[in-house]
Amino acid sequence: MMGHTHALSGAAAWLAATPFLGDPAVLGHNAIQLSPAQTAAGTVVCAGAAMLPDIDHHDGTIAGAFGPLTRLLCRLVGALTGGHRHATHSLAFAALAGLGAGWTAGHAPGWVWLVVLSSLIGLGLHGVGIRVPEREHFSALLNATIAAALGYVMRDVDMTFAGYAVTVGCLAHVLGDCLTPDGCPLLWPAQWRIKVPLIPRTDGALERWVLAPLLTLGVVILAVRSTLGVEAAHWLRS
Repeated sequence: MMGHTHALSGAAAWLAATPFLGDPAVLGHNAIQLSPAQTAAGTVVCAGAAMLPDIDHHDGTIAGAFGPLTRLLCRLVGALTGGHRHATHSLAFAALAGLGAGWTAGHAPGWVWLVVLSSLIGLGLHGVGIRVPEREHFSALLNATIAAALGYVMRDVDMTFAGYAVTVGCLAHVLGDCLTPDGCPLLWPAQWRIKVPLIPRTDGALERWVLAPLLTLGVVILAVRSTLGVEAAHWLRS
């Protein structure tokens, strides 16, 4: 699927998952109650993380996020992981990325987390189309500037839950790609690909005119539901 579809799916997946993340019946003592600021920050991070599995694609949307830097990184990761839709499109990658993000948010120096946070924001921004066509270097600079500014604004939000957001985003990506004819090796290093080809062609009419609008609508509805739910909880407590 295309970058904007992945980013939207990550945002929608996070907003849909937050009620379950706060339910002790689902996560037990690991359940987390998120503030409105944390829910919003998690949505942004999850949208960016939903781009991460394509870090193995030298010519994908993520490759252009930060210009030559991400193009080189994507080429390197693709060479090391076997090419597009191999190791990074798996449950193992989603789990490792989430563990890494969670540790960084909770234990790394603040500036390290700020770099990671800004990078994830930048991936999400590029995914939803914040770019200037045919001006890669200018787009990269613009994207990095906006991402760094948003990361700075979000710097004081407690993001120890970031591991959940990154894992959910990566899972949204790989499960979405499983709906295409090529599928994904979810159980990598096993090479067997899981595929349910409901989307016959990447960037085809179904993705452009049905899936992307539905995801956009879903994000809006879930965001409103989340906001009303927080306000209702506050009203009940008061």
